[in-house]
Amino acid sequence: MEMRRATMDDLDTVVELFDQYRVFYKKESDKEAVRRFLSDRIQAEESVIFIVVEGNEGLGFTQLYPTFSSVSLERMWILNDLFVAPTARKLGVASMLIDQAKSFSLQTNSKGLILETDADNVNAQNLYDKTGFEKDTTYHYYFFH
Repeated sequence: MEMRRATMDDLDTVVELFDQYRVFYKKESDKEAVRRFLSDRIQAEESVIFIVVEGNEGLGFTQLYPTFSSVSLERMWILNDLFVAPTARKLGVASMLIDQAKSFSLQTNSKGLILETDADNVNAQNLYDKTGFEKDTTYHYYFFH
C-alpha cells in the first residue's frame, strides 16, 4: 500500500472513491459532478487530499480543508472526508489516512484537526477514539440551511 498526496494525475482514482463515499451517505452517484468538484479543489489548492493505493486501485482517501482560529490566531484543518473502499476495510487504511492527516497538521504548524461524524456512525467514532481524537463536550455546533 502506498500513501500520497493526490494531484490532478490521481483524479480518476479519487473520483471513484469520492463517488462511493457520497453513495454511502445516500447521495446519487454523479461522477461528472464529483470530477468537477474535486478538480476545482485540487487546482485552486482549496483542500488537501491524501489517498492510499495499491497498484492502480484506490483503497481510501481523506480530504482536509483549511480554516483558522481567530482566538488562538492559528491555522486549523477540518478533516472533512474519510472513506475506505469496502474491499479494503479492516486493513488499516483508515488509520494510515488519519496518521497522515495528523502528521500533515503538525508539519503545517497548525493548531490541530477538527472533524465531525454522524451520531449513529459508531465505527467512525470508535476509529477516532482509537486514534487519539477527543470528543468535544464544551461547544455546541449550530447549522443554518
